Amino acid sequence: MISTLAISGYRSLRDLLLPLDRLNIVTGANGSGKSSLYRALRLLGDAALNSVVSSLAKEGGLASTLWAGPETIARAVRQGEYRVEGTVGGRPACLKLGFGGSTYGYSIELGYPPPPATAFSLDPAIKRECIWHGKVYRRASALVERRNNLVTLPSRRDEEPVCLTKALNAADSMLASIADPQRAPEMLEVREVIRGWRFYDGFRTDMSSPVRTPQIGTFTPVLKNDGTDLPAALQTILEVGDEEALHRTIDDAFPGSRIHIEVQTGRFEVLLRQHGLLRPLSAAELSDGTLRFLLWSAALLTPRPAELMVLNEPETSLHPDLLPALARLIASASERSQIIVVSHAQSLIEALQQLQGCRRLQLVKSFGETTLEGATIFDKPNGSGHPVESTLLQSRCFRQSRRFATCRTLFPPMPFLANSVSFGSVEERHGVTCCPAGLIAEPKLDMPHIACRVPIRGHWAESPSFKSLLDPQAEPR
Repeated sequence: MISTLAISGYRSLRDLLLPLDRLNIVTGANGSGKSSLYRALRLLGDAALNSVVSSLAKEGGLASTLWAGPETIARAVRQGEYRVEGTVGGRPACLKLGFGGSTYGYSIELGYPPPPATAFSLDPAIKRECIWHGKVYRRASALVERRNNLVTLPSRRDEEPVCLTKALNAADSMLASIADPQRAPEMLEVREVIRGWRFYDGFRTDMSSPVRTPQIGTFTPVLKNDGTDLPAALQTILEVGDEEALHRTIDDAFPGSRIHIEVQTGRFEVLLRQHGLLRPLSAAELSDGTLRFLLWSAALLTPRPAELMVLNEPETSLHPDLLPALARLIASASERSQIIVVSHAQSLIEALQQLQGCRRLQLVKSFGETTLEGATIFDKPNGSGHPVESTLLQSRCFRQSRRFATCRTLFPPMPFLANSVSFGSVEERHGVTCCPAGLIAEPKLDMPHIACRVPIRGHWAESPSFKSLLDPQAEPR
């Protein structure tokens, strides 16, 4: 299960870090970044299919997908004292995507290709990839690392890195291009997990939709993204899946109704028998909302559940009376798969929020940047999905220091969500071990306070919590 999702430099997602649970609801006003989040997830899934470069090219290349605002937004600008202005960039323009999971983590960085110029001007280049063990990246937990065309395996301090290839094309992902079950079996596992992710968005239910016509049917344990194999998917559930759950779901949404698949010369057609009617209704006769609910039933009751399912606005074309039944269907599916629902239907959101283990992620936009509502630098997850106070790395005391050490973050040591801190003297207190350079080694989430010695106004003061450092009026003790 994914515990943390991180996106940097994609459209309005300048620097977004999201903690995830078993069931997640992404909400927000129009233009807040929900669609960008959905697209970023699809790009991350395309890495395992070796199509992330072509997907970005279809969106217009990096020039049209990169964050269009300034590299940093100062506090004075946010307070309205100065207008937003562009500055000289301090780091290369790039797009970074990644996740940390209970078993493995993966990240990818894409940037502009190096010269000479090529006719494929919209194609970005993959600069960096990494697979690590656990929820948070550590150098000791790295399993496979890529830097430009070089892919290596980690080694001991006194040994040379093991090279898997030195000539990986800049347009190819190492997940899809390298298969070495002996030296790098983790790559195969991560690739298959990501390939199993499912994205459902925009089922066609108009009168000319293929869903409304009989289709040639084959064994279909997984519904296609466009839903064109709906009859075969429903028949597969009736034969090898949870037939009782399917009938119960249909009856929950349409009391007294029952689903049936008619097969003639290898072609499958959906029939819905409703209470009070003398004959069943075919898919061509069903309303858009009814047909769309059948599509969601086939997708969520699959006999082959995925590690992750992303549903983009499933409430489209559904009457508000159907949303409670849809919420119960999603809740049932979340017991077998991790689910992310992107929605702005309040009734669906309220129904899902009542479920145990459901997390709501409210997106808001400020100065063109999408952020998580209520999130502060104290609340950023550390990879396990829980806030940790050691992420306060942008306080005035830390920014004024001239010595830097990279804090352990979810991602490899590149300028992506990796903040810099420096302490003059740091001790081990309340389960937090800090090295002299300022690298927090093992933060313990069950400890309510973190104590250290930090310079304030030229003096040494002991703070019982990192939060007190935000108050510039705090007098040293």
